[in-house]
Amino acid sequence: MMKSAGIEENLLAILDSASDSKHTPDANDDRLAFLEAVRSACIVNENPPTSKMCEAVFQILRVGKSLELITESFRLLNELDKRFPHVYLSEKEASESSHLVVVEGDWSPFLFNLENASRERGAGCRSISGPLDSLGFLQLMQELGEVANEGNLQALEIKSLRNMLVLQYLINALEGDFLPRNRVYEETMNWTHLRESLLNLLLSTRKINYKGLMKDCLTIMCGLFDVSAGISEDLESPDNAAAKLSHNDNTASALALFELGNNACFALQKLLIMIMDLDMSRKKADMQGSTTRADGVRTPLMEIILDEITYDTDMLSPFLKVFNEPKWKLEIILQYFSKYTTRLSTRTRRSNGPTEDATTFSGVLNCFSNVTSIRSITKKISADVVQVLLAHAFQVIILAFN
Repeated sequence: MMKSAGIEENLLAILDSASDSKHTPDANDDRLAFLEAVRSACIVNENPPTSKMCEAVFQILRVGKSLELITESFRLLNELDKRFPHVYLSEKEASESSHLVVVEGDWSPFLFNLENASRERGAGCRSISGPLDSLGFLQLMQELGEVANEGNLQALEIKSLRNMLVLQYLINALEGDFLPRNRVYEETMNWTHLRESLLNLLLSTRKINYKGLMKDCLTIMCGLFDVSAGISEDLESPDNAAAKLSHNDNTASALALFELGNNACFALQKLLIMIMDLDMSRKKADMQGSTTRADGVRTPLMEIILDEITYDTDMLSPFLKVFNEPKWKLEIILQYFSKYTTRLSTRTRRSNGPTEDATTFSGVLNCFSNVTSIRSITKKISADVVQVLLAHAFQVIILAFN
């Protein structure tokens, strides 16, 4: 502890002249020197970082105004979390269940502690560089939504790039906390492990509109996918790209946005997958009577996704293009079809003997086995939508056998 405290004091001294609001070349050089010193002390020499050290690196990511600063701080935070995880599974014998280890007192990029949150509100403002509470996470999503809605290169700016990296890091942190907890839950069926997860705490808060946040996630994911696709097309056409990028005079940022946009889409997909996995575990806990009124009630994400892509058909194709996790992608497609084909499948079973249920892919295909059922389906689902759904379903099936 004394060794870590000494290292912390020496490293933080590097930042004495670099306040959050100071962005001179010298101040930025000090920040880069600090990041390199933390990497050397913690990653190379294997000294666990202190909370103040982690928070200082996170502050650089949240307020940095250069591409080098935000990318280096982002990379370092992920390296530290990988080398010194806050939640992990201990070594076990083959016959034993996994044992969950939670490092008490570790720094977190999230602020869900009620006492700390009250102190923040009492101070009259929310820190722009410290850990985020649920409202801070919502604000981050809203700012990214503005970039996604712009849908053009005019949205390029360091703040947009920074927000994408902050989002990716936060989702990585949620994943690092959730995956070991969910694995232990599957082995022990102890709901407490997941009740205390950062993901569950984020989604359970009453400060934000959960459905609205999930809809924002879908909109941003599809919007960033379109932005990245547009940038890709422009960069492949030098003349067109030069004309558009002249407004920003920042080709490096365009390339960075293309990569970060794709990575942000992948991060949002990870978030959606984790939430659906949490919903499945929550359903099991409900059936076992492990949950209480304090756990609240939350609409399963699957239902929200189905509602969005059903009533906004313009979102259907972009969503299926960007969402590529095979198991959940196929499940979403089958659930979509089951809303319209279950009655047809039942009628087919009664008239032609046993068949597979409409919630299986072969069962869905069976509903397209005769002209009458096809006509009935296309009255409820347009032929274009049917083609999109079937194309993506076949794609998943084919990839599964490769």
